[in-house]
Amino acid sequence: MAFMMKQLETGFVFALTNPGSEKALKLEVEMARPDWRLSYQRRGFVTFKSSGDELFSVESLNVPVACARRFCLSLGKSATREEAVEKIVGALGEGAIVQQARFFDRKMQGVQDGGDLPQVGDGVGTVVELSENEFWSGVHRHDRFLSAYPAGDPGLVMPVESPSRAWLKVEEAVRFFGIEFSAKDIVVEVGASPGGVVLALLNRGASVIGVDPAKMAEVVMASAIENREDARRDRPWFYHCRKPAALVSKRDLGTGVTWFMSDMNQSPEVVLKECARFRKMCPSIRGALMTLKLTDLLDIGRKEEWFSALREMGFGTIRMQQFSAHHKEVVLMGKVC
Repeated sequence: MAFMMKQLETGFVFALTNPGSEKALKLEVEMARPDWRLSYQRRGFVTFKSSGDELFSVESLNVPVACARRFCLSLGKSATREEAVEKIVGALGEGAIVQQARFFDRKMQGVQDGGDLPQVGDGVGTVVELSENEFWSGVHRHDRFLSAYPAGDPGLVMPVESPSRAWLKVEEAVRFFGIEFSAKDIVVEVGASPGGVVLALLNRGASVIGVDPAKMAEVVMASAIENREDARRDRPWFYHCRKPAALVSKRDLGTGVTWFMSDMNQSPEVVLKECARFRKMCPSIRGALMTLKLTDLLDIGRKEEWFSALREMGFGTIRMQQFSAHHKEVVLMGKVC
């Protein structure tokens, strides 16, 4: 059942972010909305107010800020969870979707209660618990390219067989961006060792060309083929291209590659350069998903350069987001359409 938002305006908005990403978030807001003024801040929680007389509406939340896992219209602070929920019910009505977030174990976590996830257009309430007697209420409207999970945290648990945390990153990205893979997809992943991303993609039915001179985990080598020409159509396969990315040729990749992915420990410029080269070698690539490792999160101020590079490659839909599994990282996604 959908719960549509009433017309609502408030004097403040708040953002949920990864603890440690607050400065980068504020930089993005300053770049996108210089009329917003910083108001109140705790780890993982930043509030803003307008510099003018205008109030914020749900449309005000459509701000391209990668470090914001959630933007909400703020309904204020409460001393108890019950009082915070009452404010949301007053704004959205009885039976509204109310999600919970909390700052716990040095993380901004979503409380996974098994409740219904919102659909596009639904009004959603969020209760943020910052301490045992500090609760904040907020509301937003769910939309495409917003996480449906509480606090933007899907609560993923990495399977014991996964060789790396990269499994968490790609699984969160796939859910967030609504990416679906089929048996027709061939993904080239640069920086594939030890195989966390490869495992996630194989389990989703896609075949993978893993580019990395380092050894791969046995759990992914169980699906390995000896030569690229040995690719089968009846099951997902993995081909290990044991070369540095810069030495990979068109012959190594073969035909039919549909996605470029990267988890390389290189600068964003190097990653984007390789993405452009691989796209020239494989014009069939229709999407790119890259984890950008930042030595300083404030480098996110250069995101327009990265977007421009993807546009030059022919990608029309471009998004960037920091996920709950990230530290000094963001994911950059590009799709041809």
